[in-house]
Amino acid sequence: MGHRLSKITTRTGDGGETGLGDGSRTTKDSARVRALGDIDELNSAIGLILAEDIPAEGRAALEHIQHDLFDLGGETSIPGHSMVSEQQLLALEAHVESWNATLPSLKEFILPGGTRAAAAAHLARAICRRAERSLVDLGRTEKVGSHGRQYLNRLSDLLFVLGRILNRHGGRSDVQWRHERRK
Repeated sequence: MGHRLSKITTRTGDGGETGLGDGSRTTKDSARVRALGDIDELNSAIGLILAEDIPAEGRAALEHIQHDLFDLGGETSIPGHSMVSEQQLLALEAHVESWNATLPSLKEFILPGGTRAAAAAHLARAICRRAERSLVDLGRTEKVGSHGRQYLNRLSDLLFVLGRILNRHGGRSDVQWRHERRK
């Protein structure tokens, strides 16, 4: 990599365009750049979860996921390029299955909240869903790898389950939606 990032302010984007990983340029409001921004925001939201007190297994998984999301950003920044693999999908699925098996069955919908760490996981889940929608939108007009889209779908499941785990880790239970509450 050398000194690739030694100059941060380049002024090349002042006209409303930005460079992609293949050297081409596109507008900053293009579907591709929007998807990149959503993936970046998701990675930042996961960083926020990592700033909390979370179980070691969750921490290790999220640290790995941050690298996977950087791969997905790289894939998205180079039209036609593929970096996210089926193995990365299977790793997410294994975590979801393992973690969910330790939780009580859900009888009601749950609301985002409880501990701060759990609320951060639910916020990251919502951002993940937006990033997934952005990739779907991009895929309508340009080639997008299916593994990246599937990865985000699985990641939102993982973040939901992680929110439940983090509430228990913090001594709280799920915040249940009360459909019979007084209006």
